[in-house]
Amino acid sequence: METKAKPSWVGVSEDTPTHWSPWAIRLERWFPYFMLGLSVVIQLTTSTHSAEHQRVTLLLAGVALCWVVLTDTLPRLRAPDNRWLPVLSMAGLLALAGVLMARETLYLLFLIVGFFHALRLRPVWLMLLGLLATSVLINSLASGGPDEALLTNPELFIPVVLVQTLAIAGGSLMGDKLMEQSAKRREAMKKLEAAMTENAGLHRQLLAQAREAGVLDERQRLSREIHDTLAQGFTGIITQLEAARSDPAERERHLATATALARENLAEARRAVHALRPEALDSAKLPEALRGVAGRWSERSGVQVEFTTTGTVRRLHPEVEATLLRITQEALTNVDKHAAAARTGLTLSYMEDQVTLDLRDDGRGFDPAAPRPDGYGLSGMRQRAERLAGELHVESEPGAGTAISVNLPAITAPEEE
Repeated sequence: METKAKPSWVGVSEDTPTHWSPWAIRLERWFPYFMLGLSVVIQLTTSTHSAEHQRVTLLLAGVALCWVVLTDTLPRLRAPDNRWLPVLSMAGLLALAGVLMARETLYLLFLIVGFFHALRLRPVWLMLLGLLATSVLINSLASGGPDEALLTNPELFIPVVLVQTLAIAGGSLMGDKLMEQSAKRREAMKKLEAAMTENAGLHRQLLAQAREAGVLDERQRLSREIHDTLAQGFTGIITQLEAARSDPAERERHLATATALARENLAEARRAVHALRPEALDSAKLPEALRGVAGRWSERSGVQVEFTTTGTVRRLHPEVEATLLRITQEALTNVDKHAAAARTGLTLSYMEDQVTLDLRDDGRGFDPAAPRPDGYGLSGMRQRAERLAGELHVESEPGAGTAISVNLPAITAPEEE
């Protein structure tokens, strides 16, 4: 069962700073005893007053000690609900410290405690009043009191009191503001880290969904491949073999045709299996794999390819790399079939949060707004990009070549366990 911790007693309102470090709170708590004890020691060793005068002074010091214990130390430990007790404690401390300083100037040390008590008071006007009262006593009691200081040297007394009060108050409020801003920054950093963690999780989830969608797409593609090529090829083989059996005169021709169909089907089967998985990425990084794909395509097509990589190369998630490789293959196939280009440029760019693939050619181009036959494959490339929360852009016009740009999130590869 959880227990609610008692709040630390630091002031008289909710806006009093409560984020002081433990060592600072302990120092501030024991500071009155240290200053009072130091004043008593100095009095006993240096005072030139009579024994009776010193006994009365020590008695007053004992009263001040009891006052601090009863109105400051014990309430801090018990955390009372009386919000005005700090004000009473402050007033009593100033009165006792003022009397002690009037009797022995060295008790100025104990009166300094008033500044620290005043800094805990809220609202701000109450803190300013406490600081002002402490400053007035410290700067006047040694010379006869506030009245005497105002009469004899007001041009110095008033500015000193005001500057001292405002300087201490301003420094305290500025420190509180800086601590508040620091706490807000820490909270903002925690929220940012949580958002980044959540964003990474969403990316992983997106990739998992993309993988599932990709499996379905590959099944549909294979179904079409089998129907359009392999099934029809096997039908043709069977037809030729049956014809060879029923027509001995043409047997050799039918067997030769069946053999040719079988070889074509074998080639189609190998092509379909190769398309299932980008084997080029198994033994090479993405830039090397793309350079190899582009180089082999250039040898087959006779079109010159210039491949460039920019940014810091790093391992990306397998889904991202596979998608870029497949889009490159499809885009180069389009150039070979439709562009009639002489030169092609391929650029892979690694950026902080995304990776971009740009392919340009100097071919015949086309009107992107005009209807196009399905053979261009642009819709398939766009679907691959959008499946990973990416984008595919096409810029072209008749006679001015074509530019394809693919932007994908640069999700890094998961760490191997």
